[in-house]
Amino acid sequence: MKILVTGATGFIGSYVVRLLLNQKHNVIASGKFPEEIKAHDWASHVQYIPCDINKNQSNFFEFFQEPDSLIHLAWEGLPNYKELFHMETNLFSHYRFLKNILNNGLKNLLVTGTCLEYGKQNGPLNESMETKPDNSYALAKDTLRKFLEQLEKKIDFKLKWIRLFFMYGKGQNPNSILSQLEKALKNGETEFRMSGGEQLRDYLPVQKVAEYIVKIAKQDQVTGIINCCSGTPISIRKLVEDYLDKKKTSIHLNLGYYPYPDYEPMEFWGDATKLNKILSKNP
Repeated sequence: MKILVTGATGFIGSYVVRLLLNQKHNVIASGKFPEEIKAHDWASHVQYIPCDINKNQSNFFEFFQEPDSLIHLAWEGLPNYKELFHMETNLFSHYRFLKNILNNGLKNLLVTGTCLEYGKQNGPLNESMETKPDNSYALAKDTLRKFLEQLEKKIDFKLKWIRLFFMYGKGQNPNSILSQLEKALKNGETEFRMSGGEQLRDYLPVQKVAEYIVKIAKQDQVTGIINCCSGTPISIRKLVEDYLDKKKTSIHLNLGYYPYPDYEPMEFWGDATKLNKILSKNP
């Protein structure tokens, strides 16, 4: 199968590409900055086609050599969730790109969304719930999904919209909590400053996220919105403590130093029912 991966050199993309190659797929990797591919050990095993989706192409499907499937991971400007460019620029450029490639022949599309589309709703979050995005990034993603759902009524294609929850692993954003913890340990700091840590979240290692994305992309029995999650809540404090235990090290946790984020509820995690249905059929 010929699979196009946009955002291929990003945090998730690099793991997705490696997994697809291990499964012997023909991978076309794309990104905005060609020099970034040099840092990846799979660079010589893919066909890399650099692309800025803001620049017009008459036929993106032909430009990317008519892939069987697209895993669209690209999105600019994270983790600045509140910046207006998500709505004013990203939303429309990504919709125009996806509409173009679908109009010209693509039949299978997977796009990553975000759990922040649910807004500040607490508790377990399932795909049938009303979305209530309350920051620019979440609103842009939620609107892009709605655009694509309308497009699906006019063009014959399969849409899989993957709501990503939280993840961790090598290559993650340096501002993520485990990256900051690792930096504090490396620098020999005596304390680690964090929030109270009582927030309940849904975490997966990035390798598992990539595995789920690939399995979802390669099947057509379950489509539409799909939570990519563990289904099991864990507190931020326990996440940090478990990480320290795994590393067999310790550091004083200065709990309550930072306020809780104002763009997230205190307790939320994903309902994994739809995901588990896919996994049971594709073990």
